[in-house]
Amino acid sequence: QVQLVETGGGAVQAGDSLTLSCAASGRPFTRSVMGWFRQPTGKERKLVAKIDWDDGRTYYTDSVKGRFTISRDSAKNTVYLEMNSLKPDDTAVYYCAHSGASSTTFDDWGQGTQVTVSS
Repeated sequence: QVQLVETGGGAVQAGDSLTLSCAASGRPFTRSVMGWFRQPTGKERKLVAKIDWDDGRTYYTDSVKGRFTISRDSAKNTVYLEMNSLKPDDTAVYYCAHSGASSTTFDDWGQGTQVTVSS
């Protein structure tokens, strides 16, 4: 079973930066995809960014392109989400998620970390 632990959330001002970390453990992560999702209060959880563990290919939702960067450190089994130029609309609980080999869904989730951006 995969365990995911997010850290790095907090309360910041608009325009500030934060970097979230997701420490993964429990199995090899080759052929996996790691993702960051977010869920604002009262709204559904949506994908923000994802990265292919093996070749590093990335995807971003339009609202964060050019501001957020997802990356992974294979030696540390850690995925990062660097968030720059934060906006109040980025306020949400951010979740790390894992999609394993041969899976088409994200099956493993972290506990979430709160990011609050004030204007």
